[in-house]
Amino acid sequence: MHDANAPLTRPLTRPLADLETPALLLDEPRLQANLQRMAARMAQLGVRLRPHVKTAKCLPVAAATDSANLAAGVPGAGERGPITVSTLREADQFAAAGWRDITYAVGLTANKFAHVHRLLDAGVALTVILDSVDAARALSAAAADWPVPVAVLIEVDTDGQRAGLRPDGAALLEVAAALSGSGVRLDGVLTHCGGAYHAHGEAALRAIAEQERAGAVQAAQRLRAAGFAAPVVSVGSTPTALFAEQLAGVTEVRAGVYVFMDLMMAALGVCRLDEIAASVLTSVIGHQPDKGWTLIDAGWMALSRDRGLAGGFTDQGLGLICDADGRVIGDGGGEWIVSSANQEHGIVTHRSGDPARRLDLPVGTLLRVLPNHACATAAQHPHYELLGADGAVRQRWARFMGW
Repeated sequence: MHDANAPLTRPLTRPLADLETPALLLDEPRLQANLQRMAARMAQLGVRLRPHVKTAKCLPVAAATDSANLAAGVPGAGERGPITVSTLREADQFAAAGWRDITYAVGLTANKFAHVHRLLDAGVALTVILDSVDAARALSAAAADWPVPVAVLIEVDTDGQRAGLRPDGAALLEVAAALSGSGVRLDGVLTHCGGAYHAHGEAALRAIAEQERAGAVQAAQRLRAAGFAAPVVSVGSTPTALFAEQLAGVTEVRAGVYVFMDLMMAALGVCRLDEIAASVLTSVIGHQPDKGWTLIDAGWMALSRDRGLAGGFTDQGLGLICDADGRVIGDGGGEWIVSSANQEHGIVTHRSGDPARRLDLPVGTLLRVLPNHACATAAQHPHYELLGADGAVRQRWARFMGW
């Protein structure tokens, strides 16, 4: 577990060329701009922001997020939280460093009850989610003698993409009724509209954001009409958070990838390529001229195998190639992609597949790869190399992994 008294960063100041590759880079000016953009929007809408720390899994990034939210006047912002996590290990790490208001936004199962109990006993204001009568009954029985009750949100499905109950279905009230006893407290509803990741362009994003809001509010209103408490209405994803026109009835928004952005967000129209803060530094290690290949030392272990939104959008392969300064190479939004990869080898080709159009660069040339999915790419690395405005490495920020 992280030592809460340990420094969050380690100074490194050195040129980019001194890094061994592959390395995960984090552009601090772009990071700060992304944080400020979201904070300003939430302040404008007057809704609490509960950032999802699963993207960064990094204490300094979360601290920077809190600072941006406080500076913008986001309702409910604090020096440490509130936050959303996707693993109980994240909850442990952040709680030990001072974040105490935490929502664990993955459906809860019985093999995690003891872990939840430990966090509550340690003084963490932990909220969990579930979406079935069986889970509600199991948690109610297990928590019957817990001295500190656990807050529960019922997960609602507002787009048919993942988990949750229909806002208008009978099961919603059945689950609420199954949450009984002094060890549990029904606090409301939570939804994540994954359909936003298939909505291209401003009009489509605004429509899916309203669909998410309306469905969650409807579920909360039904609970209240049936006599259940539902003070919390939690919605969110990066696209819906930034494109919602209004959030009447919503009490908080959860979003995560906005801190870094990625090629999926760029494809949807949520960000520009030059706003993506995370990238992988890699070196050219060879060529296969007859095939049009340039080989780099960032394979799928450094990039992940996530192909993003390739099925319905421009195929960016396993990542888009930039020069060492982070500028996309080629005209028209980038011509060079990591078209395939082995464990430690990436194969860079022209997006046309034409072998005559090879990226002819000397061995040792540094490049950056913009990720399709920042969460998946970051998960391959133990730390971030933080870049200042001058492009030099200023600090190394640790991140953690696992469950």
